[in-house]
Formats: sequence, structure tokens, C-alpha cells
Amino acid sequence: MAEDWITTQEASELSGYRADYLRTLIRQGRIKGRKYFVIWQVERKSLFAYLREQEQRGEKRGRKPSS
Repeated sequence: MAEDWITTQEASELSGYRADYLRTLIRQGRIKGRKYFVIWQVERKSLFAYLREQEQRGEKRGRKPSS
């Protein structure tokens, strides 16, 4: 289904991660992705599974507070 795949821009808006970091996660095999012509896409289900895993580990998204 088409809605199973979203652009990295959409994934960025949903996750709070930058699109370049999402492409890094794809290359590392941590989330499923594909390149459709010139547009990178992320499998929605794998993105949400990754986000749940990070939440369970207690990892926060975004900038870390400076000391």
C-alpha cells in the first residue's frame, strides 16, 4: 500500500528527527527505507517500531541540554 511508505520529510515531521539522520538510520538498517527515483521513503511501520524502541530505552529526541 502507498500509505505504508512516507517521505523522509513526512517521517521527520512525525519523529522529530532530521531527514539526514533518518537516511543514516536507513543505511544502518535500523529502519526500512527505499529510494524511489530521487526521493527517499521510510516504511511507516518500521519508523514507529524504532520510535517505540527508543522510548522504551528512555532515549529522548532533539538537542541535549548543555551543561
